[in-house]
Amino acid sequence: MAKTMQDLSVVVIGGSSGIGLATAKLASEAGANVTIAGRDKGRLAAALESLPDHAKGVTLDVADEGAVRGLFDSFDHVDHVATLAGSHVAGLLAEVDSDALRGPVDNRFWGPLFICKYAAPKMTTGSITLCTGAGVARPRAGSAIVAAAAGGSEFLARAMAVELAPVRVNVVRPGIVDTPLVDRLVPGDRDRDEVLKAMAKRVPLGRVAQPEEIADAIVFLMTNEYVTGSTLTIDGGVSLA
Repeated sequence: MAKTMQDLSVVVIGGSSGIGLATAKLASEAGANVTIAGRDKGRLAAALESLPDHAKGVTLDVADEGAVRGLFDSFDHVDHVATLAGSHVAGLLAEVDSDALRGPVDNRFWGPLFICKYAAPKMTTGSITLCTGAGVARPRAGSAIVAAAAGGSEFLARAMAVELAPVRVNVVRPGIVDTPLVDRLVPGDRDRDEVLKAMAKRVPLGRVAQPEEIADAIVFLMTNEYVTGSTLTIDGGVSLA
């Protein structure tokens, strides 16, 4: 049976925009006490304007183990955690500077690992939800490091579901989503809407997802008490095309 979120403590890392902010809003609407974390103070402040007054914001670099430990040390108890933090590096492996490859690994693998390590001691049940992407199942040229890091976090989630039980650990795997991350992928000489239309042509459902559609899946993984070790694909069928 799905559990109510009324008065539960929910931490959304990467919660200042996109899927993370949509998740924070949906959890707040369900009655949760939400804390959002992210690297940019300005975006955090703007995000908090759209959340209830009791919501909190914390500056955090998810790749900083000490900072992640400090965040969870500040809580007496946590019920649910979702991490949407991520960075993107595009380019053929032979052409990308090796130092630039570390960001996606830090954010998409080490960050989730630190979150599992330091959130779990503050939890008795509840859930941790990681976020990857359709590129794990259907990688494209130029996405090797992102696909590898995200794939590693999916295997991490399965192992943590066993190790941290009864805390549940799951993954949501989105496809193409209309978020601020798209802006970083759009070349300076191209129109954003045109790029999204081109992306939509790759999706069997004919459109890109909205952040709220992925957030709905994350809240489902938080509230359904019999789902653990699972990867929920919400990609409009793009991994099949």
